[in-house]
Amino acid sequence: MVYQELHTTKKSNYNCMKLNPQQIIQTEDGSHSVLHSELHETYHSIHGAIQESEHTFIGAGLRQCKQSSLNILEIGFGTGLNAFLTLVETEKTRQKVFYTAVELYPISPESAASFNYPDLIAKDKKDIFYLLHTSPWQKHISLTKNFDLNKIQEDFTKLRLTEMYDLIYFDAFSPEKQPGMWTSERFQMLYDCCNPNAILTTYCAKGAVRRALQTAGFSVERIPGAKGKREMLRARKTT
Repeated sequence: MVYQELHTTKKSNYNCMKLNPQQIIQTEDGSHSVLHSELHETYHSIHGAIQESEHTFIGAGLRQCKQSSLNILEIGFGTGLNAFLTLVETEKTRQKVFYTAVELYPISPESAASFNYPDLIAKDKKDIFYLLHTSPWQKHISLTKNFDLNKIQEDFTKLRLTEMYDLIYFDAFSPEKQPGMWTSERFQMLYDCCNPNAILTTYCAKGAVRRALQTAGFSVERIPGAKGKREMLRARKTT
């Protein structure tokens, strides 16, 4: 991803994108999102960032997984909202989570400090939300007793994974904006690193994406989408 009107800073030898204040927007549920000025696309639904993430990834994904220990993979770490909601949810369920997130161009910690997610979700975990962004890349760390994080700063279209996962949040920009992220070859790579009965959820419901998932081997269903979106896709590795 390349952001217009952003300037790049070096932190721990990785590029972080520092957002201009006008690029942070407020969505309908009061929560923040970010406008990607070059792709002309927001990181979340304008109908509500938190409501979309809660519906698409927590409700349709995480809450379907009853294991006491989960390996979760997120494609598109972005603002850290999905990871934060997962951390808060699993603090309640006492599930042990090993969370891997892939992001080529991370948002800077300075910009992340402006997001209002902790105020709206869990004020007592504001410091932990900030740690999601300040923790080192390419390194496993424990943020809480139940939540371990591993952030990978690499290009997903070239990435090869060696771990096995129980749940995948596929939260890339749309297929129109980033077609290389949504190919059957990429989904085949994800299928191969899924444990039996693993789930993949995405906000997208396009027929081409459904067919690409099916070609990779997933069993795919259309289910109701978040506010403002009629449908979304949920895929499972059934064999």
